[in-house]
Amino acid sequence: MSGGSAPLPYSMRDVGAGGAYNNAKFRHRSRLKMFVQSLATNSSKYRCGKFTVGKFLSLLMVSGILYLFLHKSPEGPVPVELHGKEVHSNNVRRAPNIRTFWRKPPRLPPRLPPNEIYKNNSLLQQSPSEWTSRQKKVKEAFEHAWSGYRNYAMGYDELMPLSHRGTDGLGGLGATIVDSLDTAIIMGADDIVSEASKWIEENLMKRISEKGQVNLFETTIRVLGGLLSAYHLSGDDHAGSGDSGIPASYKKANPERLLEVSKDLADRLLLAFTSSPTAIPLSDVILRDRTAHAAPDGLSSTSEASTLQLEFSYLSRVTGDPKYDREAMKVLEHMRTLPKVEGLVPIYINPSSGQFSGENIRLGSRGDSYYEYLLKVWIQQEENRDSSLKYLFEMYTEAMRGVKHLLVRKTVPNELVFVGELPFGRSGDFSPKMDHLVCFLPGTLALGATKGITKKKALESKLLTDEDIENLQLAEDLAKTCVEMYFVTSTGLAPEIAYFHIEGNAEGGPDGGNKSNKYVNDIIIKPLDRHNLLRPETVESLFVLHRITEDPKYREWGWQIFQAFEKYTKVDSGGYSSLDDVTSLPPHRRDKMETFFLGETLKYLYLLFDESNTLPLDKYVFNTEAHPLPVMRSVEQASHSV
Repeated sequence: MSGGSAPLPYSMRDVGAGGAYNNAKFRHRSRLKMFVQSLATNSSKYRCGKFTVGKFLSLLMVSGILYLFLHKSPEGPVPVELHGKEVHSNNVRRAPNIRTFWRKPPRLPPRLPPNEIYKNNSLLQQSPSEWTSRQKKVKEAFEHAWSGYRNYAMGYDELMPLSHRGTDGLGGLGATIVDSLDTAIIMGADDIVSEASKWIEENLMKRISEKGQVNLFETTIRVLGGLLSAYHLSGDDHAGSGDSGIPASYKKANPERLLEVSKDLADRLLLAFTSSPTAIPLSDVILRDRTAHAAPDGLSSTSEASTLQLEFSYLSRVTGDPKYDREAMKVLEHMRTLPKVEGLVPIYINPSSGQFSGENIRLGSRGDSYYEYLLKVWIQQEENRDSSLKYLFEMYTEAMRGVKHLLVRKTVPNELVFVGELPFGRSGDFSPKMDHLVCFLPGTLALGATKGITKKKALESKLLTDEDIENLQLAEDLAKTCVEMYFVTSTGLAPEIAYFHIEGNAEGGPDGGNKSNKYVNDIIIKPLDRHNLLRPETVESLFVLHRITEDPKYREWGWQIFQAFEKYTKVDSGGYSSLDDVTSLPPHRRDKMETFFLGETLKYLYLLFDESNTLPLDKYVFNTEAHPLPVMRSVEQASHSV
């Protein structure tokens, strides 16, 4: 893309007053008919006695047609089947015959809205080989990102691609290595699998025993989740529900060592749970001391406390030790008892009292993955969905109803659907602010509607309720908004935070810079929110929606986003950089490559262009850092599925 992404290929000008498309608007009119009508309309203005100028011109035109008909090419008339094609024979142009002039013109199809255009226009249907080629480009980007990290930051948590050095911002456990390992396995990047596995085997256990403070949430989702996902993909742990679809020829890691390191790390992280006076864990752990403490303000983020269960529950399954699952599930069982606002909860919780703190309700930072894990934990433990974990799906359902009632609005003038915030609770003012982090929600809504199977299959099996269909439509509407947050900027990359124009709200500010975008006046991007951190949430939802709806537009949108990453964030010496301002060209780069760019963003893009039997959504659940873990079934369930 140059300058910014092009607007989506449809126009509301093609829609009639009743909302239907008028095919007559797209029918070509005969040039001869138009000319005759023009003469009939205008000739009265130039009358000269009884013989008018119009009559003279009409007579002259008819004479010309008769001349052409009588003096046709000696090679005979042009065959009808060649009309519309350019024909050459010995460099002699054939004279047209009367049928050429009176041939009925072709009828053009109407321009369609984005939900239909990719289904009906064969020009936009890419061949399987084209998607394979694009998938290869994503793999090359992953290898380029890894090369920068390996050359300049191996062993550090993150790469600083501009200054060619590493930095430890996540506890010094080599977070990029662990976050990247399962991505490398999925892509078949064997050299990277070997390099990452060797480093983990030789260094990670020692790092865990020597390092100091780490955040419970970040270490669980990135390091523990990464280790466990690589463990599953590298061996047959018999905890899953089916084949991953990853070729057996791809190189794997050492599963025994991965599980050993996982247990050692998890045992230390458990101190955050057992040291707390309530079911809510403390936020930080000192690994080498095996101690835990709360954050300086004494609070934990609601999302952080409730986004630990997928990893710890899976570890209990593969080790046979229930302590990990027991401690993690206490959090959700406790949150079940707390008061909520139509299923919605504040973004802070106090581990000392076990109560929510403040009234700020949002699905962005510090709130997002609470809602995600209500659904995903329920999906993961399939054997308990209708029994001990039924309450999780009920909490999820209530929360989504609350989102639709209290947080979903439309912009003016073009009615983009978005999810806002209630900074002061139900009684306070609504804020038309949406973090990029909220773009996880379209994928979660789609997953909640079909439970991972395709929409087509769910409809054929009559598995979708009216509420499921409503949620799936909301998912598609929100995904479009998330994509427009990219396309509305000069770089084609989304800001960290966007605000939206709504009726009766005086919120104002600069736009994204792409003046050709239809929604440039709907989306506001404030100066402090213009940065892009290479985040994955939008491409995550595109991946899930493509798997469920099978609509190729999601692949097309993902490809445009990937091209923008390539154009503006790729560093020639290796790695990719965050951006300070997505609204200006050229954008100023920020000297950091987040671990989730390799662990999530590129993984979801790769899977977006992959076959649907790779990590199928009814057999795998992705943790909030995109590490796939198998849906856990009982032995009886697994035998029935074979």
